Amino acid sequence: MSTQTKSIPPSSLAWTMWGLAACLYFIAFYHRVAPAVITTELSLDFGLTAAALGNLSAFYFYSYVAMQIPTGLLADRYGPRILLAIGGVIAAIGTAVFAIAPNTAWADIGRLLIGGSSGMAFVCMLKLASHWMPARQFALTSGVALAVGVLGAVSAGAPLRLLVDAFGWRHVLWATAAVTLLLAAVTWLIVRDDPNARGYASYSAAHEHPALASRVFDGLKTVLRYRNVVLLFFIPGAMTGITLSFAGLWGVPFLTTHYGLTQTNAAGLCSTMMVAWAIGCLTFGAASDRMGRRKPLYIGGMSCALLSWTIFIFGPHQGYALLITLLAVTGFFAGSFIITFAFAKESVPHQFAGTVSGVTNMGVIIGPMVLQPLIGVILDEHWQGALVNGKRVFDLASYQQGFLMMLLWSVLALVLLCFTRETYCKQAI
Repeated sequence: MSTQTKSIPPSSLAWTMWGLAACLYFIAFYHRVAPAVITTELSLDFGLTAAALGNLSAFYFYSYVAMQIPTGLLADRYGPRILLAIGGVIAAIGTAVFAIAPNTAWADIGRLLIGGSSGMAFVCMLKLASHWMPARQFALTSGVALAVGVLGAVSAGAPLRLLVDAFGWRHVLWATAAVTLLLAAVTWLIVRDDPNARGYASYSAAHEHPALASRVFDGLKTVLRYRNVVLLFFIPGAMTGITLSFAGLWGVPFLTTHYGLTQTNAAGLCSTMMVAWAIGCLTFGAASDRMGRRKPLYIGGMSCALLSWTIFIFGPHQGYALLITLLAVTGFFAGSFIITFAFAKESVPHQFAGTVSGVTNMGVIIGPMVLQPLIGVILDEHWQGALVNGKRVFDLASYQQGFLMMLLWSVLALVLLCFTRETYCKQAI
């Protein structure tokens, strides 16, 4: 059957292919924020300072970031199916290592394996979308992807806290490892890189240019020649840095210390921020597609997130209702970062979709990778010696100094965003 006579894949099949990759991304996001609700257990079991706790959490991001460009290049060369399956197996192994870790070194190794393997999920998910779905849905698909990820984060909030209270954090991680391994097997059996493998027409023209994708490092050099790609590498980490550094690690100890919340309630508030982030991703992705522009919505969203985060850090002690509102507003407008993926993809030729997604997602994750341990270092430097049940407790001024780093990055990102070129939602040729 010729390409011209093939029908497009049914949406149910396309979303199934994409959805299995999204399930692995769900688990990746679960691991990304899980340390936030077990900070007490980790600190006591491994004897961690704030800097060491931030570094343990960030080991996930170190390997995640390191895998982004290789994953993009390999996805363009070999396809996402094999990467997703291998990544799932390695993530399961890393989770098991973390579950049995007798000390910090083994825990770091576990987080490193989890992060590196999880780093394959998002890029492969975008690559599958570019083959199985029309280009006009790319920004929306990116938003749905982040929404799925945030559901994973929400599951690592209050639900994880309740499970840890009932069974212990190590047993919960063992169960997570088993589920991840099962999902990797299902992915290998069902997912296909391109609709052509199932007898349907592909939405991507990339398979018609294998020679271009095969020169993997040439692809990397090519995408980095585009100004938008370079700028969009540094910009989104500001918004993800705020969301994942607070909701993903430091929010629970901050809220329990300075607002007197229980760990479960604090985890619930952080989950509220993550849910608002997911809604923001869906809203900004779809609105940008309808508007036919990327830059104005991105600037507006980042500006509003910056304002609400400033009020949260330096405003007076907020009541519970205002606290929820500020975190939800910050999370929602921080979701504007989702525009980054469509913005960057449209800035380079289509055959480099995997490569540019890897570069862009690397920039996205650099935010929490840098900020989580940096905030820990700042907290330790300003520690006044207070201990509660053997765990360090930090005053409000210390947290303000640490959270200020997120604010400064956001200001710089907003300036850089002004120098990007609008794509008008049209793919570069």
